[in-house]
Amino acid sequence: MIKYYFIGVMILIVAIVANIAAAKLGLKTWYDFLNGLGSGSSLRFMDCLWLFAIYPLLLGLSAKLGMILLEKLF
Repeated sequence: MIKYYFIGVMILIVAIVANIAAAKLGLKTWYDFLNGLGSGSSLRFMDCLWLFAIYPLLLGLSAKLGMILLEKLF
């Protein structure tokens, strides 16, 4: 069970850093995207690329990183 907690914390840390970076770069986060659904706001190509390709890839890689670190530590 501690294994899943550690991997979850790793994903959370990467998600927080990625969201801060996205905001600094002027990209929409999932929060911005979901809040804009009813308002008719549009997504730029870079927003779509970030939300649907890069961000999920980063989160998946962070899970892999968490597993690798667990193997090294224990």
